[in-house]
Amino acid sequence: MKAEVRNLEEKFHWRMITGNEASLNRPITLPDINRPGLELAGYFNNSQVKRLVVIGGKESRYIADEMDEINQRRVFEFLTNEKTPCIIITNGQPCPPVLEEIANRKNFPVFITNSRTSIVVVNITNFLDEMLAQSVIVHAELVRVYGVGVLITGPSGLGKSEIVLDLVNRGHQLVADDRVDVYRIHNSLVGRTAQVIEGFMEMRGVGIIDVKRMYGVTSVAERSDIDFEIALESFKPDEDYDRLGLEDKEYTEYLGISIMKMKIPVTFGRPMATIIETAVKNYLLLREGFDSAKEFEERVLEEITRNQANHSEIPEPPIHDYLPAK
Repeated sequence: MKAEVRNLEEKFHWRMITGNEASLNRPITLPDINRPGLELAGYFNNSQVKRLVVIGGKESRYIADEMDEINQRRVFEFLTNEKTPCIIITNGQPCPPVLEEIANRKNFPVFITNSRTSIVVVNITNFLDEMLAQSVIVHAELVRVYGVGVLITGPSGLGKSEIVLDLVNRGHQLVADDRVDVYRIHNSLVGRTAQVIEGFMEMRGVGIIDVKRMYGVTSVAERSDIDFEIALESFKPDEDYDRLGLEDKEYTEYLGISIMKMKIPVTFGRPMATIIETAVKNYLLLREGFDSAKEFEERVLEEITRNQANHSEIPEPPIHDYLPAK
């Protein structure tokens, strides 16, 4: 996605000191910030000019106490270059007059906030991480089941929307129907849908329904982490499906992040919502380190071993018992 200074201004409502409406169109391409300690000391080599500049309390005191007007002009001319999105001054510190003069001449945006520097840095980084995150569009359903973000994939016409609606009717939350926008934020996958279709579902034979109005405000979630994928497929009688869960766990990858995947066949009359709830509960147990299939296998092996031991304790009859009677 693309980000502009305007997005920051609309999100945080900082006090704008310099720049007009057009200056808010400056692009932001990096989610990082620059605390310009080295630049204030006159070292400009290897400076990342595309980062937002945050001037905190230490920088403000250094500017006021240690820098004369000539040095300030040299530094602020560099910091307000055409690639730098904007400058944010924290802790309610005043904007240096030299910076204000240069920024007005260049129509460069400078903001002041009363928030502490650490809070500003965290807020900016988190916000821009989402705005600039890698993304991909997936044809699927996304629903929160027992707090787990479940991506339900499968071919069209298999009844994914109907299954999700049944899950919503059971108290779970719809996040996205048919189109899921998947973002990589740090080392997690986050899913949501386009704002224009948020909370709506398409049902064949019924049309578009408003899930939030029909099932209540808690039936819809704006976004969700994506933890688990359930891939639905048409039942094939000749397919050898895993019945015990002892096969190696399958994973799928989106944007370089792997999540567990389970294939579930769909056939007429099968209670898919109940099966998905069961699959999610089993996933939660696996995440906690409990593997039902392996525990069952261990019990069977223990029973076999016990039976073999009991069988070996039965004494062999004397050999004469096998001889014909005289």
